[in-house]
Amino acid sequence: MISLNYPSYPFKIKEKEIFDPFRKRWVSLTPEEWVRQNMLQYLVQACNYPAALIAVEKQIQLGELNKRFDIVVYKNEKPWIIIECKEANIAITDKTIAQLYQYQQVLEAEYLFASNGHETIGAEIQSGKLHALQNFPEYV
Repeated sequence: MISLNYPSYPFKIKEKEIFDPFRKRWVSLTPEEWVRQNMLQYLVQACNYPAALIAVEKQIQLGELNKRFDIVVYKNEKPWIIIECKEANIAITDKTIAQLYQYQQVLEAEYLFASNGHETIGAEIQSGKLHALQNFPEYV
């Protein structure tokens, strides 16, 4: 389990919407979106990942299905980290890991993470096997 201390950020919120500075638009403020927005700020402020190399809610093709990943961090022009966000009251389960694996089949990232804001798990993929992580990798 990875312990996260979310940095403070002056989120722009109006009624039931939050401004997403990555997508540069207002989006519905769902419980999952709140986790996603806090995770994005953690990646930029605490991990020093370049904001310009983070994609949010983009569509990918899984066979004949269209799916949307939550967050992908790019490095050397390739997907580096895939992050799946769940709302706070949704546990990170095998189903969540299976969802990440589906995205991994298409994106071929080195790292997989899942978070509900309270619990965050992560793994590095080496020789096709998952190796648990205690924190996010450095962006060097």
